[in-house]
Amino acid sequence: MTKQQAIQLFEERKVRTVWDDQEEKWYFSIVDVCAVLTDSPNPRNYWKVLKHRLVKEGNETVTNCNQLKLRAEDGKMRLTDVADTEQLFRIIQSIPSPKAEPFKQWMASVASQRMDQMQDPELSIDQAIIDYKRLGYSDAWINQRIKSIEVRKELTDEWKRTGVKEGLEYASLTDIITREWSGFTTKQYKHYKGLKKENLRDNMTNLEIALNILSEASATEISKERDPKGFNAQTQVAKEGGSVAKAARNQLESKLGHSIISKAKASDYLLPERDKEDKE
Repeated sequence: MTKQQAIQLFEERKVRTVWDDQEEKWYFSIVDVCAVLTDSPNPRNYWKVLKHRLVKEGNETVTNCNQLKLRAEDGKMRLTDVADTEQLFRIIQSIPSPKAEPFKQWMASVASQRMDQMQDPELSIDQAIIDYKRLGYSDAWINQRIKSIEVRKELTDEWKRTGVKEGLEYASLTDIITREWSGFTTKQYKHYKGLKKENLRDNMTNLEIALNILSEASATEISKERDPKGFNAQTQVAKEGGSVAKAARNQLESKLGHSIISKAKASDYLLPERDKEDKE
């Protein structure tokens, strides 16, 4: 069973969600929904009180709610009450809010979009482009980021084919590739840029993305050529894939006279542009 977390936006408010590909349904963070609908300064307490009342009333929806680990504000994964679309519809009925009906329509739209994207993967890419444009990224950056997603998917498909296990082994191979060309593990790279829970690739410059694409594409092609079996064999492939990008990086830096590994993150170059647009 694969569960994929995502942040959805309702009227610019974040709602943490998880897509379960086996059950083919979304799970929504109930606390986040309470925050959106009530504007409560303490949505966690609001849900605690509401949950207690609904349990006393014998509401089976609350009893059947699941808990999943979601990323909290402090960046840590914490167990959080979640509800699928049907369950959440029933819970919302107990929350007096003028936003209730628009939120229900939004939920239905989120569910529908996911099913459409499963039938036509291009729709998922189109949505990613729209989301990045809304955040203020340039067309050139978006094109590279979308390509990086495609290259990453091809690499993980190759890992899966050769017997690498998802989770820790994927993360370890990613660290090997990243460290080989950048000098940093993923965690160190994020720390260097001053990131916490943000996505590292969403905060790479054009050159950094280009080198990361080169390293992962190289690892994929080397793996296809050699057909290594399992994690241990793939570690050498990962290192060699990263070394291809390292050589390109060294050559470019020798001509530029400075490192292309940048401390810049998305907020450094996106927010000023957005502020500028607001002033205009």
